Amino acid sequence: MGRATTAQRLKEVMEKRDLRQVDVLDMAKPFCEKYGVKLNKNDLSQYLSGKVQPKQDKLTLLGMVLNVSEGWLMGFEVSPDRAT
Repeated sequence: MGRATTAQRLKEVMEKRDLRQVDVLDMAKPFCEKYGVKLNKNDLSQYLSGKVQPKQDKLTLLGMVLNVSEGWLMGFEVSPDRAT
């Protein structure tokens, strides 16, 4: 079986934690303000559909928001646990 996609991993963690897109966006607000990264509904929708891959800054932001490693989000077979 091939490597999981970022879209699949985002959906997986959101389903597991019963999060909607609006929940993720709300959780992201403090990180967006702190790091000056914009994440909007359109961005998240495109990442979840697989149409667009998040660039490094947004991938890092999503990793922090969801408390998972960027490598795992990218589909690599690594631990989803975020390094502290």
